[in-house]
Amino acid sequence: MIPEAVSATRQAVAQARTVVVKVGSSSLTGPSGAGGLDGGRLDALVDAVARRVTGGGHVVLVSSGAIAAGLAPLGLRRRPRDLPTQQAAASVGQQLLAQRYAGSFARYRLPVGQVLLTGDDVVRRAHYRNAQRTFAKLLGFGVVPVVNENDTVATDEIRFGDNDRLAALVAHLVGAEALVLLSDVDALYTGDPRLPDARPVREVADVAALSGVQVGSGGSDVGTGGMATKLEAALIATGAGIPVLLTAAEHAERALSRKPDPALGTAFAASGRRTSARSFWLRHAAHPSGTLQLDSGAVAAVLDRRKSLLPAGITAVAGDFESGDVVDLVGPDGQPVARGFVAHDAADLPPIIGRTLAQLPPELRHEVVHADDLVAL
Repeated sequence: MIPEAVSATRQAVAQARTVVVKVGSSSLTGPSGAGGLDGGRLDALVDAVARRVTGGGHVVLVSSGAIAAGLAPLGLRRRPRDLPTQQAAASVGQQLLAQRYAGSFARYRLPVGQVLLTGDDVVRRAHYRNAQRTFAKLLGFGVVPVVNENDTVATDEIRFGDNDRLAALVAHLVGAEALVLLSDVDALYTGDPRLPDARPVREVADVAALSGVQVGSGGSDVGTGGMATKLEAALIATGAGIPVLLTAAEHAERALSRKPDPALGTAFAASGRRTSARSFWLRHAAHPSGTLQLDSGAVAAVLDRRKSLLPAGITAVAGDFESGDVVDLVGPDGQPVARGFVAHDAADLPPIIGRTLAQLPPELRHEVVHADDLVAL
């Protein structure tokens, strides 16, 4: 008998109108990783996605594989370590990947749109809103967006780090009702799945269910991710009200079926209410321009009583920011506790920190970060 909560999670994934599907490089390439794209694997994935779309749903496909696809044409035997060579491989491979997807989806007369994102596209609020509008138009036209990080131009400073996290951000950005993470492992395990005592975790109701789970951070020879990044992505999505299903890419057909399978992969229940795009962006995508250090009283006011941050509770300021920029709020121990939009320029703060509003000139007599512009970390 499947517990009601478990059934509800898998049922939500099965019935979702819009689904984000993420597939990794190792699931699209041959066993050696240096042989380029595996046509059979890619076509099998497209078959599963196309059936979901032609059945009346929307699918956004977040696909790795550009760098892996570019290895063979450049005569490289494995994924390069240095950024310039990675970018060169991505430049060659992204075109091959896009062509292959377009040809495969054409079998179902489904148009494909390529969307390449950098961290800047979600870090900057205006770019984030523009990306939302672009996805909405593509889905409205019946297009299958194929998303990847723009490895050709992304620098270390603005990289997502891995497409698992990118998929979680995209899931909220497009208003998806479910996120499906396709991996080279069929589920989340309590330990290394190659060990005999490791057991699959079929349902994750909340973070407490992960207390006995140990995951590694290593990826494959052609990818950057591991189970740790998938777990992080799952927690980002579920914390924003989006259920997640994690399983192997070879089970894509079952994962995208309208009939939920209780024995498939790992289902992560949504652990929070659907958050606003503004709050989600602020917590998971925004890049802070500085920090404000708080005393213990201000930390309690901001976190426990949901109060605005006033100058009296600030002990130090770091960074070069202007009013309206994003800053991190850190406690006395230096650990970030919240993030928000600051209402003062950095240059204006040093003379007023530690002072009450009554002690300030009228033009500076307001909150440093308003309660409505704060999210707890």
